[in-house]
Amino acid sequence: MSDHTDYDTIVLAGGAARRLGGADKPALSVGGRPLLDRVLDACQDAATTVVVGPARPTARAVVHARENPPGGGPLAALDAGLRHTTAPWVLVLSADLPFLTAATVRTLLEVAVGEAPSSGTGPAPEGAMLRDAGGRDQPLVAAYRADALRREMDLLRTERGTLAGLPLRAVLSRLAVERVQDATATASFDCDTWEDISAARARIREHGNVLDEWITAVKAELGITLDVDTTALLDLARDAAHGVARPAAPLTTFLIGYAAGRQDGDVTELAERVAALANRWAAETTDGGDGAPSTGGRPAGKPAE
Repeated sequence: MSDHTDYDTIVLAGGAARRLGGADKPALSVGGRPLLDRVLDACQDAATTVVVGPARPTARAVVHARENPPGGGPLAALDAGLRHTTAPWVLVLSADLPFLTAATVRTLLEVAVGEAPSSGTGPAPEGAMLRDAGGRDQPLVAAYRADALRREMDLLRTERGTLAGLPLRAVLSRLAVERVQDATATASFDCDTWEDISAARARIREHGNVLDEWITAVKAELGITLDVDTTALLDLARDAAHGVARPAAPLTTFLIGYAAGRQDGDVTELAERVAALANRWAAETTDGGDGAPSTGGRPAGKPAE
């Protein structure tokens, strides 16, 4: 989408979490961060983000809302969230998606708007919904046209007299919604049980994920948005440890981050410069620098005693 502020987000963060023994599910930690904050990270460019449910602290500013009556179900919660939105498109998410990414959000919005290929051949879509690897629709990982949602919810309210206690499909089944396959096979993963929480925590600690997850968690904790080329920093740390001294590795990477923050610099470019410095430093210990033979630490020309 060309304008990054033409959608709002509604995160449904209520519910009794019965299969979790009544635990406050959105506040549960996965990878050192609450599930709710992980979801909010994926939609940071929304014009307005509304979290419907009990008020909780969040890593970024949101609008808090409650369904009427409290505990009235997902449709009542969606209605409460819509009352705080004005954008033409609304992203609707549950608060228990540990692996949702900004790329998945962008794909949903682009398909909904018609900027990306879709599987439909009928009328213009009124939304786009993620479909998981098992072929199941995920209505709480979706983007909808706001006026279409309001239209169908108003009709249903007139028919039933209330939205409380009604399932989401009572409205969503009336919309022309495109299905988007979950290309990551994890964006649609939600945490309904303690087994799901354990599986999410274990996946984050897998070898291929742990460094990126840790860097993301540290950035969130420190409130920084610097892009971090993990490979470049690890290469630099290795060069500093081997060519200078082992403690030089963490201190050097700290200085790279400090310089990038102070100078609004590119971490990768700074890492490359310091890596070259480390290589020059190391070269001096092996050939004396500029091709001169090493003197084993003695001043040049001084004979051994």
